[in-house]
Amino acid sequence: MNNLIIAKFGGSAIGSDGESIPQIIERIKDLKIDSKVITVFSAPLTIHDGKRRSLTDVILEQGKNAENGIKPSLDIVKTCYQKIIQLVNEENKENCQNTIDVHLEKSQKALEDALQSKEFADETRSRALAFSGEILMSHVMNHILRSNNIKTDAVEFDDWPIITDNNIESTNFLKSESNEKIGKIEKLVESNQVVTIGGFIGKTVDNVTTTYERGGSDRTAADLGILFHKKYETSIDFEKDSSVVSADPKIVKDGLREVFQLSYNEARLAGMFGMKILDPIAIKEIVEHGVDMPIKITNIKNPEKITVIKRQLDEQKGHPIKIVTGKENCAIFRIETNSIQKLLTSLDKDKRYSEFIILSPFTKDGVELSRILFLDGDYVKRNEKYFLGFDSLATITYNRGVITLIGDEMWRVQQVASRTSAKIGESGLNILNMDAQEETSRILIVVEDAEENIRKAIVAVHEEISKINFI
Repeated sequence: MNNLIIAKFGGSAIGSDGESIPQIIERIKDLKIDSKVITVFSAPLTIHDGKRRSLTDVILEQGKNAENGIKPSLDIVKTCYQKIIQLVNEENKENCQNTIDVHLEKSQKALEDALQSKEFADETRSRALAFSGEILMSHVMNHILRSNNIKTDAVEFDDWPIITDNNIESTNFLKSESNEKIGKIEKLVESNQVVTIGGFIGKTVDNVTTTYERGGSDRTAADLGILFHKKYETSIDFEKDSSVVSADPKIVKDGLREVFQLSYNEARLAGMFGMKILDPIAIKEIVEHGVDMPIKITNIKNPEKITVIKRQLDEQKGHPIKIVTGKENCAIFRIETNSIQKLLTSLDKDKRYSEFIILSPFTKDGVELSRILFLDGDYVKRNEKYFLGFDSLATITYNRGVITLIGDEMWRVQQVASRTSAKIGESGLNILNMDAQEETSRILIVVEDAEENIRKAIVAVHEEISKINFI
C-alpha cells in the first residue's frame, strides 16, 4: 500500500501575505519524496493598519458592513494576493491571476447579496469566506508549486469531496455521502505528486456551500484521512510554528517541556481546554469512524521536532502530566438530573455539539442536580432558549474559567490534586469548583474568569508539576 500524507498548513504557517510560503515549498518537497501528498490550506494572514489579521476576519468584517448598509470592499484581500502572486513564475502567473479574479468575483457577489438583503449569514456568508480564503488559497498554492517544478493539481469546488449536513455555518461531516464524491480527488492523487485543497469548507448533497467552525481546516484534514485510510497508508501532518510543549508558550515562559507523544484522548482534551494543538472535533471524528492513523504536529521551522498523536502510545517514560492548560469564557449549566439525558441526546443528535464536560452531580433540597461545563460561553448565550427548554428551572452561570491537567496516567502522580489546588490558592485565586475523577484521569479546577486569573493559575500549576513525584 502506497503512503499518503495529508499535510495541513494554517494561516500562521503561511505567514503574513505569504511570507512563509518558501518554507512550505521546501516542506512539501521533503514530504513528497516517499509519499503522495494532499495539502490542506487555511486562509492566509495579512497586515492591515499595522495588525496581523486573517482574511477570514477581514471578510467577516466586510459582511458586517454589508448588513449595516456599508458597501463591502475586497481591497485588503486583493492586496494580500497581489503580494502572494509574486511567488508564481511568468509561465503560471496569467492563469493564477485569472483564478484570483474569478474567485474574488464570487466572493464579492456574496457580499453584494448581503448588502442587498441586509443579512450576512448561512450560504451567503459561506460563499464569501470560501472563495476569498481557503479555496482560493489552495488554487494559488497550486500555481506556486507548479512554478517550483512540482507535479500538482487543485481540487475544484465542483468536485468537492467534503460533503456535510445542512447546518450551514457550523456544519458536520457525512462520511458515506463524501465517499460517493471522492472519485475526482482519487484520480488527482494517483496522477500527481501533490494535490491542493482548501480547508474549513464543505458542501451539502444539494451543492450548498457550508463551513465548519473556526479551526475547521483541521477537520478537513481529518476527514480526508477518514476517506483515504483504507486506500493508502495514511498519516496526517499538521505543520505549525512549534511542536507541542507542556503549556501555551505565550503564557508560560520558563520551564516548558517538549511533549513527544499524546494519545487521541490527551490531544482532544488539550484542544478542548485551550491548547492550540488541533481542533478537538477532528480527533473526535477520527475516533467515531473507527480510524487508527498517526497524526504529527511538526515544527515547520525545525521539522525534526515533532509530537506524535496515536491511539495507543508507546511505553511512557516522562512525567505523566504532559500539559497544563486552561480555558476562558466558560459557562456552567445546572439542570435536574432526571432532565439531563434528553438534553445530552439532543446535543449529540440534533446539534452535533460536544464541547462540554459533565461535572459531578450534587443534591440540594432533596433534588439531585447535574452540572455541565460548557467550554464556549458564547455558544450557550446564543442558545439559551434551547437549553432552558429542557428545564425551565435550570440555571446558567457565565464568566467561568477552568484549568486542567492533561495526562492519561495522571494516577501515577502523588498528591496531584492537593498540591495543585494549594498552589492556585497561594496565587490568590478562589477555587469555585474542583472536579477530580480517577476513572477519566482528569482534574478540573473552576475559577472566576476575570482579569488574568486563568493565566496566573496555569503558570502556578505548571511550576508546581515538575516538583511533584510520580510512580
